[in-house]
Amino acid sequence: MLEKNKSEKLFAEAKSLFPGGVNSPVRAFKAVGGAPLFITKGDGAKIWDADGNEFIDFCCSWGPLILGHNNGSVRKSILEAVQNGTTFGTPTTQENELASLIIDNHRYLEMIRFVSSGTEATMSTLRLARGYTGRNKIVKFDGCYHGHSDPLLVKAGSGLATLGTASSAGVPEAYSKETIVLPLNDENAIEKCIAEFPDDIACMIIEPVPANNGLLIQGKEFLQFLRKKCSEHGILLIFDEVISGFRIGFEGAAGMYDIQPDLITFGKIIGGGLPVGAYGGREEIMHCIAPDGPVYQAGTLSGNPVAMAAGTAQLKECLKPNFYSDLNAKTANFVKNILEYTKGKGYFFRMYHIGSVFWLAFTDRIEIRASSHIDSDSMRYFKTLHAALLERGIYLGPSGFEVGFISEAHSEEQLQIAETAFKESLDIAFATEAKLQAK
Repeated sequence: MLEKNKSEKLFAEAKSLFPGGVNSPVRAFKAVGGAPLFITKGDGAKIWDADGNEFIDFCCSWGPLILGHNNGSVRKSILEAVQNGTTFGTPTTQENELASLIIDNHRYLEMIRFVSSGTEATMSTLRLARGYTGRNKIVKFDGCYHGHSDPLLVKAGSGLATLGTASSAGVPEAYSKETIVLPLNDENAIEKCIAEFPDDIACMIIEPVPANNGLLIQGKEFLQFLRKKCSEHGILLIFDEVISGFRIGFEGAAGMYDIQPDLITFGKIIGGGLPVGAYGGREEIMHCIAPDGPVYQAGTLSGNPVAMAAGTAQLKECLKPNFYSDLNAKTANFVKNILEYTKGKGYFFRMYHIGSVFWLAFTDRIEIRASSHIDSDSMRYFKTLHAALLERGIYLGPSGFEVGFISEAHSEEQLQIAETAFKESLDIAFATEAKLQAK
């Protein structure tokens, strides 16, 4: 049995300090049960918890650790930078270096601004889009998550093209009325929405690779249609690449699909795991931001030199020849081997993947492109699977709606160990469910 004594004691203490005992909700293990593991160390593809348990990690801090934990180049850059101080609130050479590295190797960016999180990046692009267009309404898509700012913390109401409703307490109704929520992969809904609000849509924001509510891989044709309609009607197209950016390729989904968004948002991967976000796009639009233009956005810790140094070290590694082709092939092989086993067993189970991102789904659907296609009842299989994987030294994010990640640090030997653990754990999940249904 997995030893969790110290983690359980730490969680009991944490519940008296933080709401729910955590500083971000998904960490609480509510979807899988029990106390969350308190991680004390990470190195390469492995993490260790307070009880000394060792795991092969497929969470990778929710994606940004594309080189694995405690990468030598990133660590060296952090230590060198911190010797000169941690923050100055002034321009630094590290900002210029990272920005140049990104822009010089990303065809879809002309100018960038650093912030401290993906949420801050997406929030800032909405204000910029409204300021640039002089319009008020924004369009988002059901099943895409863009952080917890008020205008984006909205879920779909009823109807095809509808004003959203708040998905959190504390979000004023007035904010929800300015956010329109459409279904993914539905061209008719976009047409209807534009016809209903022809002159008041500032932007459409989408995860081109939706990866916060399952992995809802969209067809290129749908994203091209979205680009076409936005261009025709003076609407800014925002790609939220907080997860997909620099993960599925250096140019993210924009590069993979060869689609030019007006603005793109990025997250922690550009900080080597430190708290960083950014947004960028067309120079004409970016010049609307203060101090050049009337759209105000600021941040004392934006462009923090230590985070910039870490990001530069990480992204330089990502630019090495064959980095993405090797990583993506490793992921594809991992998924293929598990799927061959489950197909032989006749399990209704799929693993979807794009680049080095994968998602487990207990379904027989060949593809899932909308959140409405996810059977919430199937999450009981994931709960059993997650527990069985932990017992076998495999760590996944504690929710069946979350994706997994493979890093450069995952060795072939570790992936083979993980494959065996997945197969055994899937056997347990399906056997457990069969017993429950037999009662």
